Amino acid sequence: MPMAPAPDFETLTIADIARLSEADRLPPVDRWNPDHCGHSDMRISRDGTWYHQGSPIGRLAMVRAFSRILRREPDGGYVLVTPVEKLDIDVEDAPFVAVELKAEGEGREANLAFRLNTGELVTASAEHPLRFVEHEDGPHPYVHVRGGLEALIARSVYYELAERALAGDDETPGVWSAGTFFPIAS
Repeated sequence: MPMAPAPDFETLTIADIARLSEADRLPPVDRWNPDHCGHSDMRISRDGTWYHQGSPIGRLAMVRAFSRILRREPDGGYVLVTPVEKLDIDVEDAPFVAVELKAEGEGREANLAFRLNTGELVTASAEHPLRFVEHEDGPHPYVHVRGGLEALIARSVYYELAERALAGDDETPGVWSAGTFFPIAS
């Protein structure tokens, strides 16, 4: 059965996003423990492009399908897992990229939702925290997606977050979402 197309992010409210996220039932990859079968010959680049045997996977439906069976292992590695096999996959930074932001409300009443490169929707909250890591090339912002999997927040989306943080009146620059404060600098 084919997957339903991703909803139009522009027309969704934060409440719509929360409802869709709650209704999106993912496979129980955390309960599957098959034998390790080797490497998948797949890699996810820093920009979120998925590759198989060195060639980009051009069909978003394939990427979405693979992203649903992705799991983070206790050793920090990544695998694609089904009930019968487990294959390693290389991830250069984070397996997802947050490519679009929807913000409703201001200050403590704000809610921030992200559309990922796979079409998945995530609302920043205590369960899906934002974190900001300083590197030589600047900050690397992330949002927790599920089970130890994160999305790197695209630079343009980070600038939207920074603009919101600087416009706020909090002592430490940061953003609020779902009642949780996330400082953008440590």
